Amino acid sequence: MDSSAPILAAVPTVKLTPLMLNHAAWVTHDVEATADFYMNVMGMDLASTVIDDTVPSTGDAFPYFHIFFRMKDGSTIAFFEAPGLPQRPAVSHPAYEIFDHIALQAETREEVDVWRDWLVGQGIEVVGPTDHGGLIYSIYFRDPNGLRLEITFPTDPDWNRHTDQALKDLTMWNEGKKRARATGRDLMEAMTELIVQRRERG
Repeated sequence: MDSSAPILAAVPTVKLTPLMLNHAAWVTHDVEATADFYMNVMGMDLASTVIDDTVPSTGDAFPYFHIFFRMKDGSTIAFFEAPGLPQRPAVSHPAYEIFDHIALQAETREEVDVWRDWLVGQGIEVVGPTDHGGLIYSIYFRDPNGLRLEITFPTDPDWNRHTDQALKDLTMWNEGKKRARATGRDLMEAMTELIVQRRERG
């Protein structure tokens, strides 16, 4: 993808937008522990399973067990266990272990705190609660596979409707990177300065 391409804010003639999250899937090396966690700790129903020796989308020939866990709205989290699969390699930077996560929404802000107490009572290490600038209120923890999970509640009812500001922020970020590269500046230093300037502007 060309990062120098302009941002197109115009509405296309045909706009396709997915209806909802059907499932997000990861690898597990222990489907028994994963099933115990999502059914008995996270309270999700066992939704469906697929067992095959060939991956339908690619034709790759290896056996796997695919399992889905259902949330209240019908969306699911899924995992694959494949015998003989090596452990995932270590990440190259700790940010990957922080940024890569899935956020699950609670019904109220108070329920986030109830989740925290429940998880701690199950011996699970929890980070938070954290108030993200009045946007969302969250806790963080990990499943048996090391997957980072977030339980969150939007404290701003329009948290996912700030499109105009988001487009401005995206343009600011992209142009900031281009300026830094064009002038040979250290990218981390330049982008930190840009964030500070944005914060000071309010």
